[in-house]
Amino acid sequence: MSTAASAIDYAVPKRRHPALQFVTQQPLGAAGLVVIILMTVAGVFAKTVAPYDPLTVDYGAMLARPSFEHWLGTDAFGRDVLSRIIYGARTALLVGFLASFVGSTLGAVIGVVSAYFGGRIDMVIQRFMDILLSFPIIVLALAVVSVLGKFPVGGLDLYLIIAIAVPMVPKVARVVRASALAVREMPYIDAARAAGYTNTRIIFRHIVPNVVAPYLIMFTAFVAQAILLEASLSFLGLGVTEPTPAWGLMLSGSSEEFYREAPWMIVFPGLAISLAVFAFNLFGDSLRDWLDPKIKL
Repeated sequence: MSTAASAIDYAVPKRRHPALQFVTQQPLGAAGLVVIILMTVAGVFAKTVAPYDPLTVDYGAMLARPSFEHWLGTDAFGRDVLSRIIYGARTALLVGFLASFVGSTLGAVIGVVSAYFGGRIDMVIQRFMDILLSFPIIVLALAVVSVLGKFPVGGLDLYLIIAIAVPMVPKVARVVRASALAVREMPYIDAARAAGYTNTRIIFRHIVPNVVAPYLIMFTAFVAQAILLEASLSFLGLGVTEPTPAWGLMLSGSSEEFYREAPWMIVFPGLAISLAVFAFNLFGDSLRDWLDPKIKL
């Protein structure tokens, strides 16, 4: 008696591209990402996109209302507001990304070192982080930029980037430390130590890859904070200086004298700041939900 084995075809579901998964599962985050991409493209290709030179002064068009010639009006020097907002996107994104990268990376390094070595090293590092956390973000940034002063390089103030990055360090260090502590207790870490692996190899090969997800989430979220801090410091006269186009600087130069006569000088830069911060917050929150297996759809 012969038995014929019937072939069973199992339909293996096709895996969609991660980008497509993110768009379908996190539509608000995708919308924020679209805004970020548009801002980045506008900043990179500002010379092509902007209708006017942001530094060109036209005293014959001072405080011109929004029109077909100047879509968002002009400022007190006759400079096109739309062009300055477009070029200001370049300043905001460049400072935001650099400051967030420096602060998040330094915080991640401190968090991993603190979690891995523990003991007295962990205690000293965490007490120092507590001291930094005790200061409000804007106060700490003001203190750092006031002490360091200005150090412009290639049109960017490096000390301004450091001042914005410093308040991010303790927050990122706390989050990364919590993730690294959980990884440190895993059996494969004990096995690596028993095998005689060096601390450097264990950290970079086994711990760092497992804290990349919270690092990326914090990095994305803090870009919005960096943009807001840069605008705040520029508004107070401690950030970007004239004639560099910057959103906070545009608010500073028009808030007191022209808020009634030319409200567009305040409204449109303020909307640009709000839209940028909102977009990065949307994208950061959605990225956190998408990477978290506990709440991932």
